[in-house]
Amino acid sequence: MSRDFPTLKLSTPQEHVLQVTLSRPEVANAMNTQMGLDLMHCFEDIALDPKDVRAIVVTGAGDKAFCAGGDLKERKGMTDEQWGRQHVIFERMVRAIMACPTPVIAAVNGAAYAGGCEIALCCDFIYAADHARFALTEVTLGIMPGAGATQNLTRAVGERRAKEIILSGKPFSVNEAAEWGVVNRVFSGTELLGEALKMAGTIARNAPISVRQAKQAISRGANMSVWDGLAFEIEAYNRMVPTEDRREGINSFNEKRPPVFKGR
Repeated sequence: MSRDFPTLKLSTPQEHVLQVTLSRPEVANAMNTQMGLDLMHCFEDIALDPKDVRAIVVTGAGDKAFCAGGDLKERKGMTDEQWGRQHVIFERMVRAIMACPTPVIAAVNGAAYAGGCEIALCCDFIYAADHARFALTEVTLGIMPGAGATQNLTRAVGERRAKEIILSGKPFSVNEAAEWGVVNRVFSGTELLGEALKMAGTIARNAPISVRQAKQAISRGANMSVWDGLAFEIEAYNRMVPTEDRREGINSFNEKRPPVFKGR
């Protein structure tokens, strides 16, 4: 996987954990075409070959903004054709993040507006700083959310709340986000990244095949009937029976030692 992206900073703060930092601080990490391409390629590369990455934390550079949304200065003067071509990139970016087999935690360190809020919603769950704010402002600009929010937000907060948020375009606080189920946990700005990385480390120490299969069963099962979901769960479960990690987990428990999982 390439680690050279113009708008992203990639680092490995601990074993098996990848930190992806949206890095355009001069424009509040606003998402331009290049960032869309960078996120798309980054997450597609991980899906094709995760190497030793077992958990991912996505955050923004600085302490004021996670991502302010689409770069409207870049979009000024775009033709319909140019706008459409850019949006195809954003569509692939969304699918790449959502389909990533590796767990993805959003560490929202400030404003997450419009497309920035949608990036966070594409992640598996969200930790946020106590000064973070959220908004889906697209309808105030003559467009609508087009990077997953009408689907991901509705699944997080329910249809009625999603309509209130999206149709009004009004910002909402981190406390409201936590109350409504958008955000899992709230931390001070100084604690946020450390806590997100701590949780990523906890996930990364678990059996990677088990984690990937469980994530897939949850994500896909949520859109099935309970009976189809149960059938899918069993298929996912059976994938682990012949693995070395399954045997290692049982042996380590009985031998009273920490397991050493290899993803095999």
